[in-house]
Amino acid sequence: MRAELVDRVRRRLAAGGADISPATVADAVRAEVGGVAGHTDVLDALRQLRQEFVGVGPLEELVADSGVTDVLVTAPDEVWTDGASGLRRAAVGFADEASVRRLAQRLALAAGRRLDDAQPYVDGWLPGSGSQGRIRLHAVLPPIAAGGTCLSLRVLRPECHDLPALVRFGTFDEATAQVLRAVVAARLAFLVTGGTGAGKSTLLGALLGAVPATERIVCIEDAGELQPAHPQFVRLVARPANVEGAGEVTLRDLVRQALRMRPDRLVVGEVRGQEVCELLAALNTGHDGGAGTLHANSPAEVPARLEALAALGGLPRDGLHSQLAAALQIVFHMRREPDGARVLAEIGVLRREAARVLVRPAWRLGDWTRHRHLLDQQLTRRGVCPPC
Repeated sequence: MRAELVDRVRRRLAAGGADISPATVADAVRAEVGGVAGHTDVLDALRQLRQEFVGVGPLEELVADSGVTDVLVTAPDEVWTDGASGLRRAAVGFADEASVRRLAQRLALAAGRRLDDAQPYVDGWLPGSGSQGRIRLHAVLPPIAAGGTCLSLRVLRPECHDLPALVRFGTFDEATAQVLRAVVAARLAFLVTGGTGAGKSTLLGALLGAVPATERIVCIEDAGELQPAHPQFVRLVARPANVEGAGEVTLRDLVRQALRMRPDRLVVGEVRGQEVCELLAALNTGHDGGAGTLHANSPAEVPARLEALAALGGLPRDGLHSQLAAALQIVFHMRREPDGARVLAEIGVLRREAARVLVRPAWRLGDWTRHRHLLDQQLTRRGVCPPC
């Protein structure tokens, strides 16, 4: 099908204002070719125009692949996917730069966002269901994106892996799984750290699945990503402002609301802003066993990362360390290997030293360190026997 014919059909459909259906597209195609069109032309137009108006267009097949976590468009003929095997170039492409821009703008509209020359970038969530899950959208238009429209889709699938499953996947061994169960049983508060795509949420979900069924978990998330196998899991999801700038519900708002819902364990899916102030305050008022994830390059950098976030909420450095010393005890650090595998790289213990909280490594890549006694002490204080 010639590109100019598809453009004419698109304009006819837009001018008509009718609902897009196979029948209306077929009628528009026949009208544009003078009433005579072969079945192949009609089917080709249906395929191309469906990509224009439905779902994520030509990227639909990629996001439907259960092994794909990210779809990245850097040029009309450069589409990449990321997953367990790392970055791979896909066989999918776009006709031209205008096609990428149209898709990005349509997806932005579906996410309740604006994307145009006056607002050349967008970050939002697309609705999804079933195996596809939810999709996080990010797009940047030229001239901000110098090489052309850049489009990034992150697919959050409703997966549920428990600790035995992560042992099978090679994330850690069975002996380490016993350590993780002991931390959960002792109701020690912990953070799961790592880079983007390192498996932080997967490990957090597995740890929450090990929480006794008699305990109520209230979880605050930016998106409904965590799916632990737990009967008392309550999720609160933040909401961005609409195109008029109204209606925003932040993670900080939801932490306050969660405290009124009788949580046994308070969880923040991703600590990334000033909500850390409310979270640390809550963990210091009898809410043991809290948890969350945090972007950090290593456990040793966690205190500095939290200092920066707490400063956004007006909490000074000394105040942050005072809160942190009593609120959190453990850091689990995830790492993504060059071959795409996600592994537990380190278990750190928070310890106050000279008015500052430091993270000391107790376990690293399968071996105990000289700081193991710090973890054993934390478990023993809570009445849990340290694993051998």
